[in-house]
Amino acid sequence: MDVSIAGFEVLPRAFYRRHPALVAPELLNKLLVRADGRCARIVEVEAYAGSEDPAAHSYRGKTARNATMFGPPGHLYVYFTYGMHWGSNAVCGEVGEGVGVLLRAAEPLHHLDLMYAARPAAKRPADLASGPGKLSQAFGINRSFDGADLVRGDTGILIASDATAPPSKPLIGPRVGISKAMDFPWRWSVPNNPCVSRGPLRSKREPL
Repeated sequence: MDVSIAGFEVLPRAFYRRHPALVAPELLNKLLVRADGRCARIVEVEAYAGSEDPAAHSYRGKTARNATMFGPPGHLYVYFTYGMHWGSNAVCGEVGEGVGVLLRAAEPLHHLDLMYAARPAAKRPADLASGPGKLSQAFGINRSFDGADLVRGDTGILIASDATAPPSKPLIGPRVGISKAMDFPWRWSVPNNPCVSRGPLRSKREPL
């Protein structure tokens, strides 16, 4: 998928080849893009760090479900949760590490009509992708996208930049919906963005 004509620059593989806690805050304000024109700005993320993180799906090693997390960086790991939602994650680190970043929320920018069609319950733009399940639903992401290459975009989805920088002082707080490693401050969001999901976050100047 070539989005160069839209003025986007696809994030290179090297961007993801780092610890997820470094990648996550830099994903803020990047663009999630579908080949059909759907586009949204990523405004909330969470890092999950494999064997060092009891809350990660990959903490206990590779399984059929989480195999994509242990593959090359820059791919999409999609999983089913709560018996009803799909979660979308950007795989990070090196092959075999099992680390990634959950895309928690995004601000819709283009082809909101397609997002509303995918999420008929949404009443306003801020509700279209204000949570990991909503984001996946708005973009039509399901298990068939597991393993999609976010760099090549050959399955119709990628992450790109329009030169908008991440916030200099993102809001930082604990991750949501987990029962282990709840004190890890590995959730970041764009301050004052109406599309961010609910949960305690605080402003922090210095990097982690």
